[in-house]
Amino acid sequence: MQFDLIRELGYKALDSRLKRISDRMSHDVRRFYKEMGIDVEPNWYLVFMLLQKEGEIPITAIAEPLGYTHPSVAVIVKKMADKGYLLVRKDRTDKRQQLVSLSDKALAMLPQLEAVWRSCEKAILKMLNKDLAILHHLDHIDEALEKSSFHNRFKQEYLKSKGK
Repeated sequence: MQFDLIRELGYKALDSRLKRISDRMSHDVRRFYKEMGIDVEPNWYLVFMLLQKEGEIPITAIAEPLGYTHPSVAVIVKKMADKGYLLVRKDRTDKRQQLVSLSDKALAMLPQLEAVWRSCEKAILKMLNKDLAILHHLDHIDEALEKSSFHNRFKQEYLKSKGK
């Protein structure tokens, strides 16, 4: 096996390790979609699922439960709408707000997408050997970062090391 600095660094490169795993998985999902002739991006999955569950909602109601920024959701929504998967219209009562819903094209594709997603979920579960402990660790990290940003945490440690 080749030298793997990220793996060798262990917890010190946690962000890089998580990013690398995420990138690998997203790349492979994108590749599978392409092989199947599905013109969808991997990061659209959560938007599809949320809109399937909630129906028509404002962009802010997409950003909040996903923990994404409003601008990043706006970019995803635009790309999905450009491909014909979403309908976007101005709210009649608040013209500043855009309401988003799944298009007929998206609704027609949902059975195929759901089959793909189930297969993906099964593959993930097998990779984890059905041990979901990692999710508890990720929950703990999420909660800790909600209480205090990583910026604040490492700045405190840095200042302690400098005797301030």
